[in-house]
Amino acid sequence: MAKAKNEEVKKEKLKNKVEKALAQDKELSKSYDINVDVIDGDVHLSGIVDTLADKNRAERLVRSVPEVQYLDNDLTISTDGAITDKGVEFEVSEELQADPRVNTKHIGAKSSRGKVFLVGHSDDPEEIKAAQEAASRARGVKEVISQVKPVKQDPESYLFHSQVRNDQEETDAHE
Repeated sequence: MAKAKNEEVKKEKLKNKVEKALAQDKELSKSYDINVDVIDGDVHLSGIVDTLADKNRAERLVRSVPEVQYLDNDLTISTDGAITDKGVEFEVSEELQADPRVNTKHIGAKSSRGKVFLVGHSDDPEEIKAAQEAASRARGVKEVISQVKPVKQDPESYLFHSQVRNDQEETDAHE
């Protein structure tokens, strides 16, 4: 009996810590009704948020509570009214353009049923990460998948650089 009561106290303490962590984020706490349950020491989140960025932010906040061992993030991403793939692409495009770390000449987006595929070419991992973060802030985005490829070197440039390396090798061989 005492053990069950002790477990209930631990459960309530953990639930309160998680709720407090979420409440300290003004945007999450005023905009959304996020439900927190603790079952067998595992934290379960449920409710509705507008964007993938909000879902990810809630998850980061909960994981920052040291006592959280396992998190089941069942937050649903939902927008007011229907949004088409073209609408999602437009929203993502706006977010990409608004982020100074992203060059939209390098990275663009396609959308299918809430999944956003980042496309284009970039060798900068920070730019790709920024694009993923920006896309996750757009309405209607449920998942962001990067298909950004490294920048292709043009054949003439490659030929020039390989020739320079060959010339260097020949010089080294004659010495």
